[in-house]
Parts: sequence; C-alpha cells; structure tokens
Amino acid sequence: MMAARTALVIDDEAQIRRVVRHALTEDFGRILEAESGSKGIDLAAAERPALIVLDLGLPDISGSQVCTEIRKWSDAAILVLSARHSDQEKVALLDAGADDYVTKPFSTIEFKARVRALLRRSAARESNGATTIQCGDLKLDLDARALTRSGALVHLTPTEWELLRVLMTHAGKTMTHRQLFSAVWAGRAYGDAQQYLRVHIANLRRKIEPDPLSPCYIFTEPGVGYRFASCE
Repeated sequence: MMAARTALVIDDEAQIRRVVRHALTEDFGRILEAESGSKGIDLAAAERPALIVLDLGLPDISGSQVCTEIRKWSDAAILVLSARHSDQEKVALLDAGADDYVTKPFSTIEFKARVRALLRRSAARESNGATTIQCGDLKLDLDARALTRSGALVHLTPTEWELLRVLMTHAGKTMTHRQLFSAVWAGRAYGDAQQYLRVHIANLRRKIEPDPLSPCYIFTEPGVGYRFASCE
C-alpha cells in the first residue's frame, strides 16, 4: 500500500522540499515536487496524490488559493506549512479545506506524526460500513446514536450528540469554530459561535473526560477551534 501512495510537496524553497521529501519516504512510494502554486495545481490534478504538503508563501499565487482550488475536486489530505503564526490565518486555511497546519521551523518527528495521523483519518474515511468509533474507553455507535464510556451508557442531548459525532468522525483534525457551528447547527442558530460551542464543549467534557479541567479527549486550539484526540 505504501508503494502505491503518492505525495506532492508544493514549496518554493528547495531545502524545505528536501527535508519534507526525506520525512515522507517511509510512508510514500512516490514524492512529487512543485516550486510554484500553478505547477502544484497541475500536478495534483494529473497525479491525484494522497497527501499534499503546501507552503503558503508561493511566488505566483497564495497557498490559500491553491488550497481552495484543489479542494474543489480533490479529497487529498492537505497539510499546510508556513512561517506565519496568526490564528486568523490558521482558521482561514482550515476553513478553505486544509486538514492540518504546521508552522516553520518544524520538528521532523512532529511532522511525521501529523502526516501519519492524516493517513489514518483518510483510511478511516475509506473503510465503508464502519458504524462505531472507539477511542480509549469511549465507544460511539453511529447507527444507535449512543455513546458508552467503559461500557456504561452516557446520556447526551441532541446537540451534544451532533457535536461529539462531528469531533469523533474527524478525530485528530482541528475543527474551526465556524466548521463546528455549521455542522451542528446548520444555520438554525444565530449569535456568537464561540460562545455556543464553549458551553456545549464544557458540558461534553463533564460527561466524557476523566478530568474535565485536564481533558484527554477534547482539546482546545486557542483562537481556532477544537480537536478530538487521535483514535488508534
């Protein structure tokens, strides 16, 4: 399976492309490179890679534009690399369809871990027929709309169920406030998305976390959104 995977690195710095290529060799049989956004889009369309590592500071068009264009027709995992650290930029990229975000300079160990988490999520999406999600002592039954913790049923309100379902089906991925608000309320609520979410996340943590003040399942990404722990 590894030999069949293709990765695409879109970055105008040859040194960064080399570091990323070496980091990906264990998990990908083919690693393609593009030094511009337009070439990256063309290669993504022609080669259909499973993973795209995308730099934001490209010489011709912005990485954000590249992400938006590729996401129109590809479900490849997109991992953004950038020297910029603003929360607003992270939110914009995640809302545009990126799956994860790593800031430069980055640890190769962390980078490889992020990539493997993306690959696990992709594999989970492709496994049709999976109706339960297991993470630690939590088991989410999508058909029965039920959550158990260590075998005991946990009562969830309809909103808590939808919020947990979205988080667990995207385990390991940071979901922005807007993404969660749209998925759970689907335009039925108005007001401050962060405040709505803060209340329901606090309630969920009280029900599923061993210690709600030190969560091991639902993590806050300050200024961006929330992330459910990666489920092995």
